[in-house]
Amino acid sequence: MNDMNWLAIYPEILLLAASCIVALVDLWVTDEQRRPTYWLTQLTLLVVGVMHFYYYGRDDGQTSYAMQGMVVSDPMGHLLAGFACVATMITLVYARPYAASRDMLKGELFTLSLLSLLGINVMLSANNFLVIYLGLELMSLSLYALVALRRDHAVSTEAAMKYFVLGALASGFLLYGLSMMYGATGSLTIPEVFDVIAKGIPNKAVLVFGVVFVVAGLAFKLGAAPFHMWVPDVYQGAPTAVTLLIGGAPKLAAFAITVRLLVEGMLGLAVDWQQMLVVLSIVSLLIGNLAAIAQTNLKRMLAYSTIANMGFMLLGMASGVVNGSTEWASNAYSAAMFYAVTYVLTTLGTFGMVILLSRQGHEAEEIKDLAGLAKRSPWFALVMTMFMFSLAGVPPTVGFYAKLAVLQAMVATGVSFYLGLAIFAVVVSLVGAFYYLRVVKVMFFDAPTDTAPLAAPGDVRFVMSLNGAAVLVFGLLPSGLLELCKTAILKALSN
Repeated sequence: MNDMNWLAIYPEILLLAASCIVALVDLWVTDEQRRPTYWLTQLTLLVVGVMHFYYYGRDDGQTSYAMQGMVVSDPMGHLLAGFACVATMITLVYARPYAASRDMLKGELFTLSLLSLLGINVMLSANNFLVIYLGLELMSLSLYALVALRRDHAVSTEAAMKYFVLGALASGFLLYGLSMMYGATGSLTIPEVFDVIAKGIPNKAVLVFGVVFVVAGLAFKLGAAPFHMWVPDVYQGAPTAVTLLIGGAPKLAAFAITVRLLVEGMLGLAVDWQQMLVVLSIVSLLIGNLAAIAQTNLKRMLAYSTIANMGFMLLGMASGVVNGSTEWASNAYSAAMFYAVTYVLTTLGTFGMVILLSRQGHEAEEIKDLAGLAKRSPWFALVMTMFMFSLAGVPPTVGFYAKLAVLQAMVATGVSFYLGLAIFAVVVSLVGAFYYLRVVKVMFFDAPTDTAPLAAPGDVRFVMSLNGAAVLVFGLLPSGLLELCKTAILKALSN
């Protein structure tokens, strides 16, 4: 625990160095398409992603510590970091033509994206309260700046202000909760906090009060109701490319710090924080699915969809400890992790399609902008249908199996309360399926308002097709990805 172990943080060191290099190289780039900057960024993401997947597979997934115990190198962190790199790569492929047509294709887009990913990686490997907060702020500050990248666009500037103010409030909640945990346990290191709580030494009242603030801060970052007020406004107001950066990889980081703090650090208080997560999940499912029905703006509808999906993921997190037993913990948390990963995979495609349909001077943000897409491009109408079916949980897409995995984890507990909660989740999801199917109806049955052919670069079309195929393939063959998640969670819990 006292070893610096620089080897464990090589990916983060490389990512930091590459971010600085990209920022410097871009100063001499004269190409309006920023090709050298773009390809250097993609190469960095590829190398860092390969390193994380390699670390996941080496040494049978053993856990090691670095920076005197402040950083943990474990399979869960490396697997999610690898997925975060892939998500950022896909996002930048979608984002480049969109940014070029809106005077956003600058070095800052790539540098801030890398720094945001660095913050995500720091959060994923954190073993200390301060390291979690450091990573959270690095990610958040980069995203605030990205939302405001279109400085002459009033809506984007307003969204950036809302995101900044509410993000600062969320960080304050989390930091205050962590300070109370430190005051009660006398430690900032997550395993030591776990040991102190397990021994029953600290003041229980102070601990529970701290947990309330920690859960509230995490709910802000996940976008769970009733701490969801920033999500629709920021998703709608931010440039769509930046919306994708916010809705993709950061969700993996939010899931990871939820596991690090609540499971690895405060499992002894599971009775308390699981009750809070149940309330958050119920409210998120209700508000997310019901509010989305009334939306005509596609990005805003997808924002409420995010709230509902985060509520479903929290159901898995809330069913790990039953009557003081952790027998079902690995099953529940791996189902939640699988849900988070597959949700990011699907949301990349949905917002990518919004980018694909947008063109110079026109944002394809309204549901009516998809009218008659099947006549303009049958293939991409089919791909978008896959994404909508996945979010709705329709087989054979991966979204169906993700929901099924969470429901199975709840039913497996054998507790009537969780059985009732699972039935409630199914009923609310059926209600929510309406607004996803409405998008499909508009694409296939409404008359097109725009008859111009889709103009998109070949790499965007290829990656979009690959994205849609992945949603279908992982739905038909989910066992491989689910097994990766189970292995990662088991290793994390065993340490």
